[in-house]
Amino acid sequence: MAENEVSGVEIELENVTKRYPGTREPAVDDFSMVVPAGKIVVFVGPSGCGKTTTMRMINRLIEPTSGKITIGGEDALSIDADDLRRRVGYAIQQAGLFPHFTVSQNIAVVPGLLGWDKKRINDRVEEMMDLVGLDPADFRDRFPRQLSGGQQQRVGVARALAADPPVLLMDEPFGAVDPITRGNLQDELLRLQTELKKTIVFVTHDFDEAVKLGDKIAVLGDKSTILQYDTPESILANPADDTVAGFVGAGASLKQLTLLRVRDVELQQEALTAEIGESPADVREKLVQRNKHFVLVLDQRRRPVRWVHLRQLSTASSLATAGKPLRDIVTLQSTLQDALEAMLAEGGAVPVTGARGEYAGTIELDTVIATIQKLREDHNGDVAE
Repeated sequence: MAENEVSGVEIELENVTKRYPGTREPAVDDFSMVVPAGKIVVFVGPSGCGKTTTMRMINRLIEPTSGKITIGGEDALSIDADDLRRRVGYAIQQAGLFPHFTVSQNIAVVPGLLGWDKKRINDRVEEMMDLVGLDPADFRDRFPRQLSGGQQQRVGVARALAADPPVLLMDEPFGAVDPITRGNLQDELLRLQTELKKTIVFVTHDFDEAVKLGDKIAVLGDKSTILQYDTPESILANPADDTVAGFVGAGASLKQLTLLRVRDVELQQEALTAEIGESPADVREKLVQRNKHFVLVLDQRRRPVRWVHLRQLSTASSLATAGKPLRDIVTLQSTLQDALEAMLAEGGAVPVTGARGEYAGTIELDTVIATIQKLREDHNGDVAE
């Protein structure tokens, strides 16, 4: 796909209502919205408000009672339901992988249903695994039970994207993993979106996640009533009512850090790096010559893997086991909030990675503090005016 080319399509919901038999009130009542092509729109609201029901009506996992849904200008209700679901990627919480299929077989499901030939499927599986950061040689023949929660979610996203659908629906896909893994998966989604530019509808009950991921956020109330549909910046600055303000919560000014990305600030390039196969003795000599105390070890694909202190190199037999493995890495897509949390966990500067996980520089606490101070000055200036 050419740079900046949008592969997603516009979705429009017009007066969509869902009533379940035997209930007086509709689950979703007269819902209308345009989801722009190539953007991430996040539905956020309390449990039971109808946000998942609304999203599932887009691919007709739930059939609407009335109203109209168009995808790329085509009436979704006129398309065979199975065919529609093959055109719309779908990723859910806890990945929903087939337990007796390998990773490659899970990713190949929809291309197989579409009748792709074996070579095209195999090529696509490898491409998708590489795209979500899973080495095919290590992971393609594993079963879901042999994966961590974060790895399962990556496979789930790869499966949802395997047939290159223009639309991706994501139903709280990162809700069941730990906070660090969740942050990494959010970064991964943003990285993928800069490359793929799909139309993504994402459901969450976590407003911070909505602010981080959404080009636009729809704050939904009971029966999927749209309380506010706007950019994260506008919702943080001007909540439409008290209910939306409750979602924004305290510390709205600090939440501005979730609007700024690591790519928006200057990275440091002063850390000494070494490739994992280098001799510890040679690396120690480099540190002494440069008057530095730490080296950042990169793997064969220039991905950061370990910090090693000068004194640890005297007895180390290999850089692969020396020092300590990195616990927290941030990407160019990470928010400054993520970066700040990672620095507090690591106790100092944190490595930053690029589009394929390669080392891009480090981000330091002074940089984030200076950005917070500037935000505060700008905010005070706006108030004074």
